[in-house]
Amino acid sequence: MVAKPALSKPGGQQPADILNIHIAADSMEKYPAKQHARNVARRLPTRSGLIYLEGMPEVLFEDSDEPVKFRQKRYFLYLTGVVDMPDCFVTYSIAQDKLILYIPPFDPNQVLWSGFPPSITDCIFKYDIMEFHFTFQSSPIYTIHHQVSRIPPQIPRRFISDQHLQPAIDDCRVYKDDYEINLLRRANIISANAHCAVLKAVQTAQTEAQLEGIFVQTCIAQLARTQAYEPIVASGQNCATLHYTRNDAPLREKQLLLIDAGAEWAGYASDVTRTYPISGKWTKEASEIYNIVDEMQRECIKKTVAGVDWRDTHLLAHRIAIKGLMSLGIMYNGTAEEIFQCGTSRAFFPHGIGHFLGLDTHDVEGAPDSPGWSLLSNLESTSQDS
Repeated sequence: MVAKPALSKPGGQQPADILNIHIAADSMEKYPAKQHARNVARRLPTRSGLIYLEGMPEVLFEDSDEPVKFRQKRYFLYLTGVVDMPDCFVTYSIAQDKLILYIPPFDPNQVLWSGFPPSITDCIFKYDIMEFHFTFQSSPIYTIHHQVSRIPPQIPRRFISDQHLQPAIDDCRVYKDDYEINLLRRANIISANAHCAVLKAVQTAQTEAQLEGIFVQTCIAQLARTQAYEPIVASGQNCATLHYTRNDAPLREKQLLLIDAGAEWAGYASDVTRTYPISGKWTKEASEIYNIVDEMQRECIKKTVAGVDWRDTHLLAHRIAIKGLMSLGIMYNGTAEEIFQCGTSRAFFPHGIGHFLGLDTHDVEGAPDSPGWSLLSNLESTSQDS
């Protein structure tokens, strides 16, 4: 007989249906690459010139014919929607409003091994791209990190600038359009399903590794083959290591399991952290700490409205933590304000209240003078993790 995992919160309250979410992903249109390119161009200091970005090339391990796991360059992905095709590059002519995708040439010798690569016809059908050819001109070329390895030699290097493009794309990436929000929702739905699968198995699993396997298997079964980051599956004292990734310890005689893991969908990340009682029942001390964290979350969600500075919300979380830990006798010898001013709570809460999410798990925050950047920068904490 398999025991049914306890799904109740401390005190017996039943949770809401966290999976009551629907998204018609199949009805979504093409990734809005052209609109992204236009948004970026509006932030550049010229109405002419060329944006040039290289995609990720196929890379082999040293002294091996085995490829390194492919992950598309995020700036290239933002301007193309191309997630899984290596050895590409893209140009956008600002004056002509022309977005051009360059794909690798057909190699008949590789078909037997790897199958047919996407053709130009395939790409026209799949991607929001205008053309697949372009004549380079001696006008400014905007690139990132000196990505000039494939620019034709006739382009004078004095026309190449990498000072403006990255800040422009970062500012655009802060604001997600409806298409991107749908991708983020899909990633989170898949991750929620995987977390629930782990919860159902937590009382019968023997090791952290087994639960990691269940999480990844559930994601892959829903066609999310890539994790947004390496899963953290920590039990007992391992929970205290923020970026614990060994995931190999036995679960026996441990109180709690912390799992921080999220799937990626079409290049967009999710990031979900949950803590479960391994036995299915909360101990008194675990329940008390859980309730403090639950209050921090509920109050900060209520505080998160338009016009509120994220730094104020971050500090609110610290004040709630201090009040709760003082009530348990864990913090003492001073008032709540004195403890707050000393920064003692950072020993228990060393990270930030949150971070942006998008093409990266810790997504870009925009340029230093943008609205997005000001939300999360210069918090009292020193980390950007959540």
